[in-house]
Amino acid sequence: MSFSDLGLSEDLLRAVADAGYTEPTPIQAQAIPVVLMGRDVLGCAQTGTGKTASFTLPMIDILASGRAKARMPRSLILEPTRELAAQVADNFDTYGKYHTKLSKALLIGGESMAEQLKVLDRGVDVLIATPGRLLDVFERGHLLMNDVRTLVIDEADRMLDMGFIPDVEKIVSLLSPMRTTLFFSATMPPEIKKLADKFLSNPKEITVSRPATTAATITQGLIIVTHKDGKRPGGGQKEKRDALRQLIRRDDPKNALIFCNRKRDVDVVWRSLNRHGFVAERLHGDMAQPVRMETLNKFKNGDFKYMVCSDVAARGLDIPEMSHVFNFDVPTHADDYVHRIGRTGRAGHKGHAYTLATPEDAKYLQGIEKITGNAIPELKLDGVEEAKLVTVEDKPRKRRSNKQSASKPVEVKEVTDVKVPEPPSQATETKKPKRPARKAKPETASTDSNKPFKGLGDHVPAFLKIQV
Repeated sequence: MSFSDLGLSEDLLRAVADAGYTEPTPIQAQAIPVVLMGRDVLGCAQTGTGKTASFTLPMIDILASGRAKARMPRSLILEPTRELAAQVADNFDTYGKYHTKLSKALLIGGESMAEQLKVLDRGVDVLIATPGRLLDVFERGHLLMNDVRTLVIDEADRMLDMGFIPDVEKIVSLLSPMRTTLFFSATMPPEIKKLADKFLSNPKEITVSRPATTAATITQGLIIVTHKDGKRPGGGQKEKRDALRQLIRRDDPKNALIFCNRKRDVDVVWRSLNRHGFVAERLHGDMAQPVRMETLNKFKNGDFKYMVCSDVAARGLDIPEMSHVFNFDVPTHADDYVHRIGRTGRAGHKGHAYTLATPEDAKYLQGIEKITGNAIPELKLDGVEEAKLVTVEDKPRKRRSNKQSASKPVEVKEVTDVKVPEPPSQATETKKPKRPARKAKPETASTDSNKPFKGLGDHVPAFLKIQV
């Protein structure tokens, strides 16, 4: 099947051919005709299968006719992160190059709101936004939503992880029910399914692979490192940095993403790589948005080979020829593993994904195995001391706080040599002396009018006494 079989316009087919694509992916082949029909879609496919093009391509053709009004976008695309929103905007530029009248606006945090409002005032066909900035602009009165006829909720599972679902529900309540809703997610947990049932009307469900599966083009590997102080929580960071450098020297990647769980570890690993002669940059949520976008563009252009990042780069980052992904830390959420390694092995290319773990990461690895259906193959690395995972059964149980265990009976020994003192007799029993009775106050104490100070009773302080 080719793109020409999907019912797309000639101008759009030319733009797709210019981008170098000849055959649609399974999710694109199934979703594009349904979207062109104006039907709701519930799409689930593993990351790297081309979900973004499955809604941007038909939307361009749908929006080709008609004109937007000021502050009233005709379509809305919700993205969980700024990077994803910017990437979707780039796709509209790529595929809509021959639709010169098509206008779009990017509404994300970290950028000048004044410049974004100027674009909205001119009227836009496509509004690509993150939920927080969108609600901010709407509540300021700069945006009207009643003309939106196509809504796209992209990376819905990431929206759930980041806590955006209440904002998404509020945004949907502001839209007209006479709309087409496209709902895309790489995984489909029960919470996302309930949300889809709430937002969609008789949708066409499209699932091209089992949810949370990894691409067959990715070679995976697990390296379990030990650390000197095995009792220290969070240990093994130095050993993992040594193993990471050894993996990089062994494979010599064309380019690679290195994921860390914490932003402070991103900085540590970034400095370590540069100190050992590897040209690397970093990317995490605490960086200013212009700096983040500049770093991404340099990485895509090949200005440096290694980017140490947090999970802000785990979703939707599309670099087709990404050769390697390194998980410096095992992700605590199993879904994040699927999205991280999905940055490589895209569009049919082969990729490699290696995960560095310590013996204490067993429960996280079990969660990954449960969601993907396969265990990560263990890999031996020369010069790296092998270690075994510590399962729950292997961990020593904590001692009870009581000295005697509750499960063991306490032995009672008969004591015969202890002398018990005899109780005192009644004659020698001491009693506490009774308090003497208080002296009764004279009846005239409170009524004596001859006293120099009234209200003080019988006692008058010495410094108040006056000689009469």
